[in-house]
Amino acid sequence: MSVAASVFRCVSLAVAGLVVLAASALAQSDPLPSWNDTAPKKAIVAFVERVTTQNTADFVPESERIAVFDNDGTLWVEQPMYTQLAFALDRVKLMARQHPEWKDQQPFKAALDGDMKALAAAGQKGLAELIMTTHAGMTVEQFQKIVTNWLATARDPRFKRPYTDLVYQPMLELLAYLRANGFKTFIVSGGGVEFLRPWTEQVYGVPPEQVIGSSIKTKFSMRDGVPILLRLPDVNFVDDKAGKPVGINEAIGRRPIAAFGNSDGDLQMLEWTTLGASGPRFGMLVHHTDAEREYAYDRQTEFGRLDQALEIAPDNGWTVVDMKADWKTIFPWE
Repeated sequence: MSVAASVFRCVSLAVAGLVVLAASALAQSDPLPSWNDTAPKKAIVAFVERVTTQNTADFVPESERIAVFDNDGTLWVEQPMYTQLAFALDRVKLMARQHPEWKDQQPFKAALDGDMKALAAAGQKGLAELIMTTHAGMTVEQFQKIVTNWLATARDPRFKRPYTDLVYQPMLELLAYLRANGFKTFIVSGGGVEFLRPWTEQVYGVPPEQVIGSSIKTKFSMRDGVPILLRLPDVNFVDDKAGKPVGINEAIGRRPIAAFGNSDGDLQMLEWTTLGASGPRFGMLVHHTDAEREYAYDRQTEFGRLDQALEIAPDNGWTVVDMKADWKTIFPWE
């Protein structure tokens, strides 16, 4: 290495070190820069400081710092419909040529007609049938490839951007802040676990083994001497409402000390995390109040209804985030 190259390398390393130190200092001074300096931000920081301060009664060892996050409406957009439902509708249209009977058969007729009211009226059973039919009959690897390809090309109808662009910058900061303070972050979603796992690590920094979700049954078999897992059109587990605490217990084996959601589908997860347990606990609901920058909805929506959880939040000590008032920015690209 020449003297000039050696000097350049030293200078580069020094500059890089200064950048890292500056970033670290900034993170310490304001770990949540996209949050307004309102009550929710203060509550988050106070909780993290409380459980990470050693030699105090509220100190929590890193092994017990478990934080769970809902996905739809908590980490990314869930209007005008869940992203996985948009994926399923595209799958129905793609597969419809092989199924002419679908034009007169619900919920497939509603999917082909774009009838959201009829889809909502089909309820959980109808949506489960739609998802099982369009998500099964292939290997796990084949399904993951289909999901990855769809996310690379599909666009949200309002923002005209990839769905993975429609993640909430304040929540990305929150995930990073918690991990920087020794928390292990999990996604606990009513959506399909195999739909989420191909991309959550890249987008959220949450690896696939820390994703809990609904699932269909899979079967191990050998195909031409190669072991495969085949996805079957049969429900295995629904990770929603009362299913969320069950999924957390089965997958993690520890009770979380912090839970973040946005709807009544997250109610039992927040209750399991915060009620009847010893030590400091934190529960938070994201309330969608910003129709201009995102959406405003709660009790009157088919997707992400927030009613009962919002009513009991004050009595349970849960922090409610007013998206319009508490977030400076919503999306990373703003």
